Amino acid sequence: MDNAEVQKRFAELTTAHLADACVRAKVQVRCVELSAVQPGRVAGRVLPARHVGSVDIFLEAFGSAASGDVLVVDNGGRRDEACVGDLVVQEAKAAGLAGLVVWGLHRDTADIRAIGLPVYSLGSVPNGPLRLDPLPADALTAANVGEWTVTREDVVLADEDGAVFIPADRAEELFSLAESIRDTERRQASLIEAGTPLREQVRFEEYLAARAGAPGLTFRQHLRRLGGAIEE
Repeated sequence: MDNAEVQKRFAELTTAHLADACVRAKVQVRCVELSAVQPGRVAGRVLPARHVGSVDIFLEAFGSAASGDVLVVDNGGRRDEACVGDLVVQEAKAAGLAGLVVWGLHRDTADIRAIGLPVYSLGSVPNGPLRLDPLPADALTAANVGEWTVTREDVVLADEDGAVFIPADRAEELFSLAESIRDTERRQASLIEAGTPLREQVRFEEYLAARAGAPGLTFRQHLRRLGGAIEE
């Protein structure tokens, strides 16, 4: 699935839908909490870059970027320096990237918002890096984001809830599952608005009775039998 198709499919979904799809498909759920610097949804193939104190790693990454890629910056989650500023974001936009996901801090918030490219980070601080560390051999092939390591074999999706990473070779399956979950949830929401409580829709009393006789029964198992969607 190319970046254009990823963006098209994600336009009608949320990261929550994709996270639930991963649960359904038994794919590791890889999510991180991030905030939007410049609001906007992000979807595309991961373009990893490990920051060690200089922006040159980003400029090098842009040289191999495909249109619609998302720069995923690994700054180790540091909160003592900003690793991305307005010039990097402006250059990313010029290179055709769909946005940035930064495991670290940014600066130049007002200028980034004026550029208009979606950017997600852990927050902001005025100062840039005051260090220059050795460049690891995999600086352009892998990025650590939270507890996860992501590569060019991953797709990143970000919205108001944060970011989720999915394996590119499972994208079609996961998007289809996410769309099914979305449609089920929309039907349930419409029924609630029409006067049918969610408890009635999911036969909650029936579940409680069944659980009383089989304590190992989970609500998730009950929902799957009914075709409902709340937890996934």
